[in-house]
Amino acid sequence: GTTLAEWIWGGFSVDKATLTRFFAFHFILPFIITALVIVHLLFLHETGSNNPSGINPDSDKIPFHPYYTIKDTLGLMILLLVLLSLALFSPDLLGDPDNFSPANPLSTPPHIKPEW
Repeated sequence: GTTLAEWIWGGFSVDKATLTRFFAFHFILPFIITALVIVHLLFLHETGSNNPSGINPDSDKIPFHPYYTIKDTLGLMILLLVLLSLALFSPDLLGDPDNFSPANPLSTPPHIKPEW
């Protein structure tokens, strides 16, 4: 317990080392998982899966590249087209109306609490 916690998190107190390791794990881990999923799918579609019934596994295998690459590229292009048109033609469509209220420089907003 104690040795493992100190090695992973840098101790039991929340400090710079703890926050740095926490950020590193939560930032890098999704990319590692995504890369492993992509490698898994590529090898599964190239070699097929194990079949204990003895039937030829090549009958269910479909080539990965032509079908899925075109479909995924088309979906990505449509998504980028929608997001770019939203950002370029109506950037305030998804904005919060509170962002457009005029500020009063003589009073502190209620959500900002002074330290004293």
